[in-house]
Amino acid sequence: MATYRSMLELKIPTRRAAALTGVSRTTANRKPAPPRDQVPVVPQNKLSSAERAEILAALNSPEFVDLAPMQVYTKLLDQGIYLGSLSTFYRVLEENRMVKERRRLAKHPPRTVPELVATAPGQVFTWDITKLAGPVKGKYFDCYMMVDIHSRFIVGAHVHATESGVLAVEMMKGIFGHPRHPPGRARGPGNIHDVQNRRRAALGSGGHPVPLQTPRIE
Repeated sequence: MATYRSMLELKIPTRRAAALTGVSRTTANRKPAPPRDQVPVVPQNKLSSAERAEILAALNSPEFVDLAPMQVYTKLLDQGIYLGSLSTFYRVLEENRMVKERRRLAKHPPRTVPELVATAPGQVFTWDITKLAGPVKGKYFDCYMMVDIHSRFIVGAHVHATESGVLAVEMMKGIFGHPRHPPGRARGPGNIHDVQNRRRAALGSGGHPVPLQTPRIE
């Protein structure tokens, strides 16, 4: 707009000045409305400071301190008491920065999720049961496998026809009893009976143990 007016002072036609500056001549020639001093209108039914303090005292009273403003408003009406509209209740709370959770809630400190950390081989093992396809369609074997989480090496694996907690314990005893596998901590998939219920295959009994592999020590 300043460029447009400076071009007019140089006797450049308004049409050409508007085309060069991209300013509409109608907008440039429009006279702004004179400023008017507007006095805010105070509603006739505006509550006084004492009445607003009475609403705040009612909301913070021991009887209503744990209730929402809507509940306080309706309970006061049931008692034949009208202190103001529901919007006035929220407005008073907003003025006092109290529009938040009003109930007394317990504060629990943040907790760290427990985890197992291995700094060397043989400290923490993880195990799981995996389904292996059998020689016949629809028949599967269960592979009990344990892995060292530090070296990512398979320290033991057994293949059985069923899922059983007893078989899992036998595998762990064989691994932890091996002279090259010192007792460590095992992290598994959870309750072995839950695994049984989810992935049971009726293949009879018996198993096919796989010889233990020696972990790679770096």
